Amino acid sequence: MQRTRMMVAIAAGLALACIVGRAEAADGGDLLAEARSAMGRAADFFTAISTNGGWAGIYSADLKERWGESVRERCRPNEIWVQPPGTPTVGKTFLQAYRVTGDKQYLAAARNAGRALVWGQRTVGGWDHRVDVSRLTPEAAMPERRDGRCTFDDDITQGAIAMLMDLDRTLDEPWLDDGVRLGLAFVLKSQATTGGWPQWYPLRGGYHDYYTFNDATINDCIRVMLEAHRQYGGPEYLAAARRGGDFIRAAQLADPQAGWAQQYSRDMKPAWARAFEPPAVCSAVAGRNIRTLIALALYTRDDAYLKPIPAALAWLDRSKLADNRWARFYELGTNKPIYGDRDGKVHYTLEEISEERRSGYSWQGDYGVASAAAYYRNVTETGLEAYAKQREAAGKRKPSAASLAKREPSLAPRARKAIAALDAKGRWVDADGRIRTSTFVGHLRTLSDYVEAAQAGRKVEEGGHAR
Repeated sequence: MQRTRMMVAIAAGLALACIVGRAEAADGGDLLAEARSAMGRAADFFTAISTNGGWAGIYSADLKERWGESVRERCRPNEIWVQPPGTPTVGKTFLQAYRVTGDKQYLAAARNAGRALVWGQRTVGGWDHRVDVSRLTPEAAMPERRDGRCTFDDDITQGAIAMLMDLDRTLDEPWLDDGVRLGLAFVLKSQATTGGWPQWYPLRGGYHDYYTFNDATINDCIRVMLEAHRQYGGPEYLAAARRGGDFIRAAQLADPQAGWAQQYSRDMKPAWARAFEPPAVCSAVAGRNIRTLIALALYTRDDAYLKPIPAALAWLDRSKLADNRWARFYELGTNKPIYGDRDGKVHYTLEEISEERRSGYSWQGDYGVASAAAYYRNVTETGLEAYAKQREAAGKRKPSAASLAKREPSLAPRARKAIAALDAKGRWVDADGRIRTSTFVGHLRTLSDYVEAAQAGRKVEEGGHAR
C-alpha cells in the first residue's frame, strides 16, 4: 500500500513537471514573439521620428523640441547628433537587430543612418558633435560635403567611422565606400608625428590642439585603426595604431607617478584643459591605456607594449582610496588627490568645489582599474602568444546555439521589463517625459540579445526532439 502511494505520488510529480515544463516553454515562446513584436513597434516609431535617417539625442514627448547630449544643447530641425549615443550608436543597434532577426526593416534603418552620417561628414573626413543633413534627399547618389573642423572627443569621429565600417560588412554601395575611405584617411592625416591625436582637427588653438587621452580620444583612434586593419588589411592602419601605442609609451610619466595625464601640450608636458581640468596624473586614463597597450600587444605579438604596465599598476596600487576607488586626478609631485572647479584653481577636497562641478564631473570611481589589472595578469600568466592564439581562435568560432541559449533565463526578466515599458505608440518615454536615444538603444539591444538567445534555445529543443 505504501509502495502504491509512493508510485502515485511520483507519477503525479512527473505529470506536474511536464505541465510546468510545457507552460514554461509556452511562456518562452510567447515572450519571444512579444519581444520581436516590441522590437518592430519601437523601430517603427524611432524611424518615423528620424531626420533624413539620423536622430537627435533627446526629444520632448510631443516631438516639438529636440536636444543633443543634454537639454542644455538644442538640436536644430535639420541637424542630427553624432555624439554617442546619437546616430552612429542607433545605427549599430539596428544592425544588431537585423543580424539577429534577419528583418530587413532594421537593415533599412541602419542604411539610412549610414547615409545621414556620410552626408554630414566634413570635407576633410571627420565629424562634429552635430551635423546638418538638409542636403540629403532620397535620390541623392553622393554627398555634397561642407568644410569644417572635426572632433575626436567622446568617440564622435571614431564612432561614426566604426558604424560605417560595420555597415560596410553587410552593404556594398559607392557612397558607403567613399565615406569609409575618407574617414580613415582623416584619422591618418590628423595623427601627429609623435603618434598622438589632438582633440580637434584641423587644429583650432588652445587645449583642443593638445594630445588628448581624456574621454578615450587616442584610445578610440587606435581602436579604429586596428579595426580597419583587421577588416581591410591596409598596412598604413596598423602602422598608425603602432605609432599611437608608441605615443602612449612615450607619454608615460616617470616613477613614482608612472601614469598618464589627461592631455599633453605639443611639447609633451601635462597641461591644463578646461578650468576644472588641471595638469595631473589621471587614474581613469591609466586604466584605459593599460587596456589599449594590451590590445596592441595581442594584435602585434609585440611585448614591448606590455613593458609600461607594471610601473603604472604599481602607481595605481599606491594611489588607491577606500572601497577600491581612485581619485580621478593626483597632483604632480605630491600625488595628493586634487579636484577642479570653474575658478581655475586646484582644490584638495570635494567639499571645496561647487555643487555644480561636484555633481557634473566624475572625481572618484573605480575607472576599470581593477579589471585592467586582472586582464594584464591573465595575459602575462597565460603568455602573450598563447593568450593571443586563444582569443583569435575564440573570435573565429561562432557561438553555438547551446551556449547562446544558456543566456535566455537571465535575459528574460530584462526583456519583459523592456516590453512592459513600451507604450502603445511604440515609445520608451523616460520618467521626465522625454524620449532618449540612450533609452531606445538600451532596450532594443536587450530585446535583440534576448531574441538571439531564445531563438537559439528553440533550435536546441528542436535538435533534441529530432534525436
